[in-house]
Amino acid sequence: MRRIARPLCLALLAAALPILAQETKTAAPTAEKPKDKKEPEEKPAKEEKPSVTHHQMSIGGKPFAYTVTTGYMPMKDENGKLKANIFFIAYTRDGASPRRTITFAFNGGPGSSSVWLHLGALGPKRVLMTDEGWAPPPPYRLVDNEQTWLAFTDLVFIDPVTTGFSRPAEGEKPEQFHGVEEDLQSVGEFIRLYSTKYGRWAAPKFLAGESYGTTRAAGLSGYLQQRFGMYLNGIVLISSILNFQTAYFNEGNDLPFVLFLPSYTTTAWYHKKLPPDLQGDFAKAVAESEGFASNDYTLALMKGDRLTGSARQAIVEKLSRLTGLSPAVVEENNLRIDLSTFNRELLRAENRSLGRLDSRFTVAGRPSRDRNIVSDPSYAAIYGVYTAMLNDYVRSELKYENDIPYEILTDRVRPWSYLPYQNQYVNVAETLRGAIVQNPALKVFVAAGYYDFATPYFAAQYTIDHMDLDAALRKNIQIDHFDAGHMMYIHKPSLEKLTKDIAAFYALAAPEK
Repeated sequence: MRRIARPLCLALLAAALPILAQETKTAAPTAEKPKDKKEPEEKPAKEEKPSVTHHQMSIGGKPFAYTVTTGYMPMKDENGKLKANIFFIAYTRDGASPRRTITFAFNGGPGSSSVWLHLGALGPKRVLMTDEGWAPPPPYRLVDNEQTWLAFTDLVFIDPVTTGFSRPAEGEKPEQFHGVEEDLQSVGEFIRLYSTKYGRWAAPKFLAGESYGTTRAAGLSGYLQQRFGMYLNGIVLISSILNFQTAYFNEGNDLPFVLFLPSYTTTAWYHKKLPPDLQGDFAKAVAESEGFASNDYTLALMKGDRLTGSARQAIVEKLSRLTGLSPAVVEENNLRIDLSTFNRELLRAENRSLGRLDSRFTVAGRPSRDRNIVSDPSYAAIYGVYTAMLNDYVRSELKYENDIPYEILTDRVRPWSYLPYQNQYVNVAETLRGAIVQNPALKVFVAAGYYDFATPYFAAQYTIDHMDLDAALRKNIQIDHFDAGHMMYIHKPSLEKLTKDIAAFYALAAPEK
């Protein structure tokens, strides 16, 4: 049987999103990266005591003391055999009850460490960028993050096996951790084990995932309930991808052409390529694009070759108006503009290409053909600074030493197994629906960036609208939009908005008693 699936992006990052389940190597909202060359097998420490450090910062003008636990969680089978060492960094407020809300956070890939959410949005330290999200020249630095979620929840950042410092135990095959179901089992077991060892079973629990991490979070919502009887209070989905049919431009699948269109419009608006009436009114441009995508454009694509004459010409002109592309380009692509075409054509006159994770970013000339260079300019802008700061931070402030490479975003998890989704698109929205039905207290917050081409915001809305939830449960899910891309938090105004919105969401999903 043939398995269909392909790479996606991470939140993170770099962009390659698994989508169908196929024998090709796949990833998820992460940038396509060349395969790493085979390296000698590493031998992580069998077991080690975590590093525990104590810190203080100011939040809202008041002193805030917290403790950080950094190190490995030994993952053993029921016979006590070591299977893997999962690296984590946990932040807990000093003097707080074990019943304080706790959040387990991770990024995506598959193959991404948790560095992006950790040092970009949630943790008490963040990478210093410009307010717009551009990276400064090296050397880089960390600053206190006054927007840290630590103000209202303890935080545990998880690096799935083979990402970050996490590795299989000596003699264990990596493949047993590299797949949709395998990943849920190992990360779910980590959450159970942490809750047990650190006395957090009675605490309100949240998951926060980005990119493929949202796929993981939705899957865990069902896995934790069914396997361990662990019910969650809330899930935060940042740059969500639950139904992979929404994101892959495959022959015969017209859905992505419809769902990417509003993001083409917002991007054309940002780069000043829309006609004057739309360029002067962002809200009008978005509303017109979403309305056209949901109605006339969908109907036009359904007609296929039966769409001819003036009816076809009207669609061509409307697409040109909403994308900033010429009617000739629209016609050449049979009304179906895939992402690579749009990214190449919008700024062709300026000899520039667009970013995938964040279409505000551009790069001069064509993307590099060198497979050893990631050509997405929005990934290139964050890769170096986040890598440097994570490696410095764990050693200088968290007093943790480890000489193996910290895998920021790696292909070493490939091939990723999509075995449960043979000959179909991966879709964990149904798992999330079932979890909410079983646990009606479960709330979901979806954060979507207007300039995200890895996991488009309209695709997230489409997925929510097609979950077939009872009307009484639809209010459990809320979606909010941000004026940035896949990692909206690199844009400081969006970071501030995200934290404010999430704090309100937590108060709703786990009110203090």
